Formats: sequence, structure tokens, C-alpha cells
Amino acid sequence: MATVKPFKAIRPAAEYAEKVMSLPYDVMNRKEAAEMAEGNPYSFLHICRSEIDLPQQEDPYDRSVYEKARDNIADNLKKGVFIQEGKPALYIYREIMDGRVQTGIVGCVSVDEYLDNTIKKHEFTRVEKEQDRINHFDVCDADTEPVFLTYRDDSRIRDIVNGFVESHYPVYDITADDGIRHILWVIDDAALTEKLTALFAEIPALYIADGHHRSASACKVGIKRRDEHPGYAGDEEFNFFMAAIFPAGDLKIFDYNRVIKDLNGLSEDEFIEKIKAAGFTVRDMGEDIYHPEHKHVFSMYLSGRWYRLEAGSDIIPDHVIDSLDVAILQNNIFDPILGIKDPRTDKRIDFVGGIRGLEELKKRADSDMKVAFAVYPVDVEDLLRVSDNDMVMPPKSTWFEPKLGSGLFIHSLK
Repeated sequence: MATVKPFKAIRPAAEYAEKVMSLPYDVMNRKEAAEMAEGNPYSFLHICRSEIDLPQQEDPYDRSVYEKARDNIADNLKKGVFIQEGKPALYIYREIMDGRVQTGIVGCVSVDEYLDNTIKKHEFTRVEKEQDRINHFDVCDADTEPVFLTYRDDSRIRDIVNGFVESHYPVYDITADDGIRHILWVIDDAALTEKLTALFAEIPALYIADGHHRSASACKVGIKRRDEHPGYAGDEEFNFFMAAIFPAGDLKIFDYNRVIKDLNGLSEDEFIEKIKAAGFTVRDMGEDIYHPEHKHVFSMYLSGRWYRLEAGSDIIPDHVIDSLDVAILQNNIFDPILGIKDPRTDKRIDFVGGIRGLEELKKRADSDMKVAFAVYPVDVEDLLRVSDNDMVMPPKSTWFEPKLGSGLFIHSLK
């Protein structure tokens, strides 16, 4: 059963919140981070991408980068840009994007429940990306960005959250430059906090939606602290890490599309014929953008024209992973026809988040790539089913929007 624990968040003072909040650390490179933070000394990018404050340091993984992040947190606390909650609390965090609302609870979850798979995963992690956040959390002695978790809806939790929102003013109500609205309430009622904690204890599992590297890194720092404190009791802050936890019914997964560099030596006509022979029905849709209308239907853009590809029933296996559309493409077109064996490492394939639209696919295929494929978005239930079966989604299967705002919460490990 799931542990969700209140904590004393370090967060921006209300008058600084809009200036502090930034995009997550992993959605931009160093140059973009520097440009975003230019002229704004309060931006959280000075903490989550603190290499921008060390222009003489070219190595983004040098210890001085993490020490700068730690010092910037301390400096913001000293100046009153950040405050720390006087007592442990849970937080209600609402995001509104294009009229769609997702509302979750921010609290701390258990390192042990990550290890015993009560907190379920659906992606592999990369050692170098883990190590970066391990160093960051370790030197800062804090989780600086929450992991994005989900769970199967519970009407009792939803009713409590909605009731609190309707009867209390938020501490922040920020509309970011991208138009996404971020609203935060502090639950300062101890009885209500205990009730929410008890209800989450009845939830059988939490699921990582986004933030596999952050969660793995936070857990490894927690284990490191345990090794450093062999007499630990189990209730110390380093036994927990910070998460924003949303009901599955609130979430939207966007498509995650593919562009390919070449046709593996085939002519366009040969390529299309091989797709047909592989078990797809192919229809020329003309020059207007075509969007897949349901699962197992794909959009392909090639040399100025859009095509509708529909997978035949004989190539849709009764398998949790292989029946996913990205797996159908990989197993029937990318590998056998285009020779792309490992999409994680092959330089001939690239990935485009659906938030950028199919115009971006057309642009890429008309410039640096040759052919583009768009898929119908994965269901949240697909993700939960994969996780329940202890399986791993194919690479680049899910794109969640909106992203969590960074800088609204820090969880101290002290």
C-alpha cells in the first residue's frame, strides 16, 4: 500500500513564485537554459541547471556545478526568496492547459516502496543521467524537483481535494509564458492531512508517469544516506523523496512520433510495397496533414504526401508490449524494412513529441530526414497495464503535458 507523507517544503515566497518557477531541468540544453534565465536572478534554472552560473566551467557534471546549486538554494533562503514550511504539510497542485485540468497531491513517497515495486516503473534508465541527479540531490542535500506519479482514481481522494480547493484560496496562481496555469494550495489542516494519508495507504500502487531518472537518483541518494547513518530509524527525510501524484483520469498522453533519415536503399515505391507486404493497408491521403484516428492506424509523410497505414489483425499480437503502436512500427517496418534494430542508439531515427504537431514532422522530413511516422497516443491504462506486468515500454512511447513546474517545491533531506 502507498505511503504519501507530508513534508516541510522549501518553496518560493508568494511574491517571487512567478519569477522562480521554470521548466524542468531536462527539457532544454545549457544554452537554452541560459537564455531562459537571462535577466532573471530568481529563475529556478539557477538551481536545476546551475552550470549557467559558471560560464568558465564547461563540464556540466563537475562538482562545482552541484555546489553552486546548493549555494543558490541557501542564498535564496537567506534573502527570503525561498521560505520553508513551519510544519509538515501536503500540497494540492493544479495545472490547467488548453482548458484541461489535472489536480494532484504533492508529498513524499517511500524509498522502500520504490525498491519493492509498490511504486511501479515502465522505463529503463541511463546510468549517466542517473548520476547527474544523484550528484545534484546529494550535494544539495535535497530533492529539487518532484517525480510525476499517477494512480488509479479514487473518488474519496478526489472529493477531499475538490472540497478543499473550493473553500480555500491558493498560495500561488501563476500563468507561465507558455499559457499553462499553475495553482498551489497548502493543506494546513492536520486532520485532513491524516485522512489523505490514510486513503493513500489503501491505494495498492503508485506509477511513475514521468521522472524515472529523478526517482532512481533520489532513491540511490536515500540509500547512500542510510549507509552514512547505519543506525537510522526509518522516519528520517532521506527515506523519502518528493512526488506530485495525479489521478490517472486527469492525465493526457500525447503521441510520440518518429522521423527516419533514409529508406535503407529502397526507392519510395519499393518502400511502400514492402509496407503493404508487411501487413499494412496503405492509402494515399494527399498533401493535407492526416492524423491517425485510432489505435493501430498510422500516419506516414513521404515526399510531400501523407499516407494512412492500418495494421492488419495478423500483425497485432495479443501481447501487452508488442500490441502497442510504437512496437508494431518497430517490429514490422523499422527493423525488417529500414534496418533500425535498436531505436535507442540508431542515429538514423529521431523522435518528435506530439505537442509540436505534425507540421514539425513534415518540416523534418522535408529537411534533414526522409520519412515521418505519427502514431495514435498511448492510453494511460496501457501504461498502467505495462507497469502492472513489470514490463518496460518501448523507448519514446509517452509524452505527458503539461510538464510540472520546477521551483515550486524543494524537499530537504536533513
